[in-house]
Amino acid sequence: MMSTRVEIDLLGPMRLRADGRPVDVTTGRLRALIAVLALSAGRTVTVARLVEALWSQHLPANPRRSIQTYVTRLRTLLGPGLIATSATGYVLHADPDAVDVLRFQRLLDRADGSSDPLRQRSCLAEALALWRGRPFDDVESAWLAGTEAPRLVERHLAAQERRIALDLELGRPADLVPELRELTAAHPLREPAWALLLEALERSGRRAEALAQYERVRSRLATELGVEPGPRLRAVYARLLAQTPPRRTPEVRRVPRQLPADVPDFVGRADALALLDHAAATSPVATVSGTAGVGKTTLAVHWAHSVSDRFPDGQLYVNLRGFDPDRPPVDPTDAIRGFLDALRVPHELIPADADGQAALYRSVLAGRRMLVLLDNARDARQARPLLPGSADCLTLVTSRDQLLGLATAAGARPVTLDLPPADDARELVLRRIGDHRAEPRIVDELVALCARLPLALAVAAARVAEQPESLEYRVAELRAAAGGLDAFAADDATIDLRSVFSWSYDGLSGPAARLFRLVGSAPGPDIGTAAAAALAGLDADAVRPLLSELTRAHLLTEPAPGRYGAHDLLRAYAAELGGRGPESEAALRRLLDHYLATALAASRLLRSDRETHEPVLPPSATPEAAEHIAGPEAARAWFAAERRTLLAAVDAAADHGHAVHAWQLAWALTIDLDWRGRWRDIARVNSSALLAVRVLDDTEPPAHLHRSLGRAYGYLDRHDDAEAHLQRALTLYAARGDLVGQARTLRSLGVVKERTGRHEESLDHDLAALELFRRIGQPAGLAGALNAVGWAHAMLGRYQRTLEFAGQALEILRGLDDRLAEAATLDTLGFAHHQLGAYDRAVDCFERALDLLRELDGLYYEVVTLRKLADSHEAAGDAAAAARVRRQAIAALDELGERGTERLRAELTARVTAPDAPPGRPGRQPAPR
Repeated sequence: MMSTRVEIDLLGPMRLRADGRPVDVTTGRLRALIAVLALSAGRTVTVARLVEALWSQHLPANPRRSIQTYVTRLRTLLGPGLIATSATGYVLHADPDAVDVLRFQRLLDRADGSSDPLRQRSCLAEALALWRGRPFDDVESAWLAGTEAPRLVERHLAAQERRIALDLELGRPADLVPELRELTAAHPLREPAWALLLEALERSGRRAEALAQYERVRSRLATELGVEPGPRLRAVYARLLAQTPPRRTPEVRRVPRQLPADVPDFVGRADALALLDHAAATSPVATVSGTAGVGKTTLAVHWAHSVSDRFPDGQLYVNLRGFDPDRPPVDPTDAIRGFLDALRVPHELIPADADGQAALYRSVLAGRRMLVLLDNARDARQARPLLPGSADCLTLVTSRDQLLGLATAAGARPVTLDLPPADDARELVLRRIGDHRAEPRIVDELVALCARLPLALAVAAARVAEQPESLEYRVAELRAAAGGLDAFAADDATIDLRSVFSWSYDGLSGPAARLFRLVGSAPGPDIGTAAAAALAGLDADAVRPLLSELTRAHLLTEPAPGRYGAHDLLRAYAAELGGRGPESEAALRRLLDHYLATALAASRLLRSDRETHEPVLPPSATPEAAEHIAGPEAARAWFAAERRTLLAAVDAAADHGHAVHAWQLAWALTIDLDWRGRWRDIARVNSSALLAVRVLDDTEPPAHLHRSLGRAYGYLDRHDDAEAHLQRALTLYAARGDLVGQARTLRSLGVVKERTGRHEESLDHDLAALELFRRIGQPAGLAGALNAVGWAHAMLGRYQRTLEFAGQALEILRGLDDRLAEAATLDTLGFAHHQLGAYDRAVDCFERALDLLRELDGLYYEVVTLRKLADSHEAAGDAAAAARVRRQAIAALDELGERGTERLRAELTARVTAPDAPPGRPGRQPAPR
């Protein structure tokens, strides 16, 4: 299916075209959604950014769900395949040149990258022609109006001034005077525009008029801002007074050009380069920080070369050696002395004291347009004395430190450099090895084994480039290293990863260094503050400063507030430092205690079936070890944040012999995974835990794990495996005399039989479960079994019997707070009413079920019910409602992002595009655990 081609114009009133046809969008928030997605065409926009753009205040009750609804409506407008869901948000798949804002910015970048004045002018003129008014003129968004629009307006004005300056050099000053009068009238305090007007008047022979205009702007600046004109205006004024003719060609002079050579095969980093452009446009100081080996210097030097023409008075560079293993950091006084020499200040004029030299350095740069690159700064204290005092200069500082002091004291705009995207990392390798015929699978594995770290990629690629046929051998070498650093060892300390990482580690305080070592033993991709405190055996207040220190040193990143992570090679370095001694083992045990105690507390808040028997925590996992979870919403958020880490924690517990932690973590985590339809993850953690509990002299854990595995395999259509595990669970529960376990297992067997078309056997199992729950006298279990029997009758075409049994279940549930079971029962009733032709009653049941499921955030269960609701709408003759509901189901599946739902997504998509396609198997709501 081909995606729609869209064109989106935002530099003025919004214009939207899909495959050439105009699309009218009248809803304010939908217009804002389009605008924000378009600004990042081809890149993910997080849900948080979309919420910020659509609602400046008065957030809806469930912002995520509201965003999902608006995205669904937008997909309806624009057609399928254009908006994709990612792990953190949404991506608009549109050609960047089809978005006028992005084309405007790309044209400015082309102008910046050209040394040909005519080429520069052509790009600038084409960019300016895209403007039709104020950006986002009819889009209601406080974020766009307050942040993006001013940024674009500033770039537009700067581009207009650059184009006029080029026209001045091309010799048409008189033609430019009317345009400059309009520009200065619209922006009466903008000095660059006034300077251009004075120069145009001067070059047109209208010196007296130019002097009068200078007095006009000087008076206005003094009255409204209390300041005198800046250096550029004063220089034009001085020339006017001296009656000297303007220089039509630049004076030949020697200026410092100290930038190191640009990297010839620089790849990607478009986002970071754009951020540097923005930083340079809004502040005289910008910083680039990031972890060791991420490419800070490479980026800074490349960007500095690309903008060097903006700084005709030269570029200064110094390597401050803030993290050099062999030499001490450069003293700021020595750096200033080197700059004064580069600026050709006579030695006899340089003061002897450091303060005098710093003052002279600032004085020499006053009024000049220079770029100063301070590379590898240790901290803000080392860089601060080297900042020019002139706003016409730009200082760019790189460091492994975050340089918060420069942001606070000098208003520096920070750019944090992260790992490059996989596509850019792959291109870097291919350019370095010089073989574009390399098998993509092998290159992708190389990129993954290097953790996308540019220094590691460069080292690996250099070794391959020596012997191009060695690519597969080098990948095998890295694979054999199992994530270690031996494969990146080198004689040169500047490229040996252990050495490079150590320069950051050696600067840590003792407690922060200890925490970094312990992080190497922590499972999962990241760690929260409370978990880090448990790992270190500290309280949260004590661990926060240590996490901040590690973040400032870029040994950890903070991808989300309160969550900390590191790329695989840094984690391997931390693990090497920590080893597997008593300290790291004790830390892991504390961390597993924390995860288990918190997971059980969170799952307790999510279980609507209060009759579920909860396992007994091991003695070390006391309630005090748990993070405080305020309620169900907080529990869902905690599981969402910790899900990948908890999956890894089960494996870590099994690998390190903590069998009780392994199976109980799997037990607690399964409820969250169940509601998200993540059957593969359920199978994975329960399989891992099942191997671990073989050492326990207790049949309860394997019984639970076999049942969970059987349920998961049933929904993965691995029916033989499902039956084998469920029969084993049934045997273990029977040996224990556990009637509840037997009844629940029988219900799961009923599901497996149904999914294989053995409906009579399914009914037999459900009736057996019902009989056990009657004997036990457990209301929730009884209601669930009644509903299961009702569904089994429905599969046999006995819909009145379905209404009878499911109706009994609903009566019992009205006295319980079990919304999941109530939703499942309403789903069954809705299906029976549909089959009996009572479509309105079916729709009512399904919508009531959906209301309950949305309260519980049970997205997978929602899809199951939405699918049936769409069929009922269609049967009732409302094709539009059916298509709308199916799109909601597809959007929910996109948000789930779970493998194994491809068949369901394909069926829903087919029914949207071809409503006459036959419906798929309806399926019962998954039985509660």
